[in-house]
Amino acid sequence: MQGKVLIANRGEIAIRIMEACQDLGLEYTIIYTDADRDSEHVQRNRLNGNDQNAWRVASYTDPNDVLSVADHTECTAIHPGYGFFSEDYRFARRVTVRDRPLVFIGPSWEVIRDLGDKINTKRVANKLGIPTIPGTSAPIYNEMEAEEVAQHLFDIQKDEDEPNPAILIKAAAGGGGMGIEEVNRIEHFRRVYRQVQNYAKRQFGDGGVLIEQRLRDFNHLEVQLVCSRHDERIHFSSRNCTIQSTGRQKRVEAAPGFHTSCFDYDFNAEQVLDSIVKNSLKLADYVKYDNVGTWEWIVSRSGKPYLLEVNTRIQVENDVSARISYLDNKHPNLLREQIRLALGEPMGYQQSDVVFRGASIELRLVAENTQRDFAPWIGTITRFDLPKYEWSATYSHVPNDREYPIPSEYDPNLALALVWGDTLEEAKERARQFIDASCIEGVNSSGDAILTNLAYLRKNLDRLLTF
Repeated sequence: MQGKVLIANRGEIAIRIMEACQDLGLEYTIIYTDADRDSEHVQRNRLNGNDQNAWRVASYTDPNDVLSVADHTECTAIHPGYGFFSEDYRFARRVTVRDRPLVFIGPSWEVIRDLGDKINTKRVANKLGIPTIPGTSAPIYNEMEAEEVAQHLFDIQKDEDEPNPAILIKAAAGGGGMGIEEVNRIEHFRRVYRQVQNYAKRQFGDGGVLIEQRLRDFNHLEVQLVCSRHDERIHFSSRNCTIQSTGRQKRVEAAPGFHTSCFDYDFNAEQVLDSIVKNSLKLADYVKYDNVGTWEWIVSRSGKPYLLEVNTRIQVENDVSARISYLDNKHPNLLREQIRLALGEPMGYQQSDVVFRGASIELRLVAENTQRDFAPWIGTITRFDLPKYEWSATYSHVPNDREYPIPSEYDPNLALALVWGDTLEEAKERARQFIDASCIEGVNSSGDAILTNLAYLRKNLDRLLTF
């Protein structure tokens, strides 16, 4: 392959993209901020000289900085990783239509625009008969109309014998959990509706609200799709991301999405998994999805699946799916596939060539206080030793041969650890073994020892794939 990739991200994902480029024989350039100078994603590269390939920027989110480096280093493509610009359709459009266009390694900007809007995604899904959370698929501005919707949702829950019926009133223009209130009785609806509407007007300049049924007892599942510019679309199974921090940040993921060895489900788990995969591909076909992406679902205890949203990017946990998937008896590298397909190559395989076998688990190692609302721990890591096994893989930007000050500007994520086995029980036992053999030491400015989530991860392994 030919081309040069600007890696517009940091940390472990930058390293994984670097390695995927090397595997494809592609040159690359990285960017970094002052706060990240000690990161392995920087130190593995050349910060000066005629062959310099690491360039300092003021921010990872300044498009002018990012594109000026791309132009100066004569890059032909840009990989946004996850976060930052990865789901910004305006940036993707700018990259591809400028005087010196670059390939955006991700879906087309039109797809990012259309599926990045949760309201539009829900509207399209409903049109295709794909189940979504009961509620509105467009913003409501009229109080009487909103109350009618709310009453209908309470009636649905009554008919289903829901013991604790509730609805959510959400600011349509909000995000990140902002502007969401719960209502448990219809008598309280108008007061809370007005409260959310006023908040939405102040914060977002748009008083539109969404009304949805409040789902309490569910699992969070994802379907991994890989698509090409040649109208090819396949899946790499499902994964379960239910174990999350209080801030809805994933901490333990497992594939496949359900397994009867973990829980006595009140539904046919295999049928549910088949249905969410089928519907994910149905929506991808309809919008002509053309790169890697993730379809997020929630599944109730009774086995009802609801499409939540689409992530039009590579996700942190993509390798969980890859570790139960086999192409030519090897685990696929989905980052490598993402780059290759974005640069225009055909897939070269089809769904029948993918074999699913065994189980895998990803552990997100984070410096945080799990006893205090997962508050981030900031300090200097003095020892960072993670074990290596033939059934594990780790991704980290933290060096193990020198001290590493954790930048306070970013989340204190330390590493991703993948383990896999022939069964889920074997994978869980290997995850315990990995955690027990890990050694992370450090100290903060007050002299206090590092706090990590290792104990939390170990404790929650038995909750995998359960309700």
